[in-house]
Amino acid sequence: MELWFTEKHTEHVKLSIQVDKQIYSSQSEFQRIDIFESPEFGRFLTLDGYMMLTEKDEFVYHEMMVHVPMAVHPNVKKVLVIGGGDGGTVRELSRYETIEEIDLVEIDEEVVEACIKHLPQTACGFKDARVKCYYDDGLKFVRKYENTYDLILVDSTDPFGPGEGLFTKEFYGNCYKALKEDGIMVNQHESPFYKEDAYAMQRAHKRIVESFPISKVYQAHIPTYPSGHWLFGFASKKYHPINDQRVKEWKSLGLKTKYYNEQLHKGAFALPNFVEEMLEHVE
Repeated sequence: MELWFTEKHTEHVKLSIQVDKQIYSSQSEFQRIDIFESPEFGRFLTLDGYMMLTEKDEFVYHEMMVHVPMAVHPNVKKVLVIGGGDGGTVRELSRYETIEEIDLVEIDEEVVEACIKHLPQTACGFKDARVKCYYDDGLKFVRKYENTYDLILVDSTDPFGPGEGLFTKEFYGNCYKALKEDGIMVNQHESPFYKEDAYAMQRAHKRIVESFPISKVYQAHIPTYPSGHWLFGFASKKYHPINDQRVKEWKSLGLKTKYYNEQLHKGAFALPNFVEEMLEHVE
């Protein structure tokens, strides 16, 4: 008998992945957590039936979330990760010896525990002594801080359920306040391809533009996310993602990456016309 995991992308589109076995399942206080083993994508994590990551393509998301801002900001010492309970974002951050503190705020402790046990490829970053985990609502947590962080990475779920508050104008305004005078915020920005995802993307972009003087969008190809075409938001108080890219400095670190490189950094901000038009419409 064949087993398949199926995620509904729209009323008329579904993604199905053949599954060897289900290795974890739990209903936490906040959401349903499942981890499956598959022949094509390795292990993968779903929350409330929505794909969060697979072992095969997670490197794309996590490298683009972390290395783009790290190749721009010249002196990141203190980082806040909101969400990111799978540990992949923390893993990439921990590769930078110059970072002194990494605070991770995840609303659901069970996600972290499940990933540490069953997804060590991503969760290995939690072993780093610089990482402190706070099990709290990211929206409430960030309210407490002012002029504290050099970089905030919003590694959230989609804009409904536990992640809904991380797409509000209040949240982005609080992130702005929590950043130092030259701070950067990067967030996962949804997909521009399907109607509902595109609407969420536009709504988030509008709110970020209202909060930050520099607000740009960049893209990556992530096969298991809806349409495979995924966007990230780069919001900054001072640094421009291309004009202030520090190519030589970043290359000198000698970090081995599978997706990100300095040429791709520039190219990722060259968006298709239909996406540019969507962004201009809300700007």
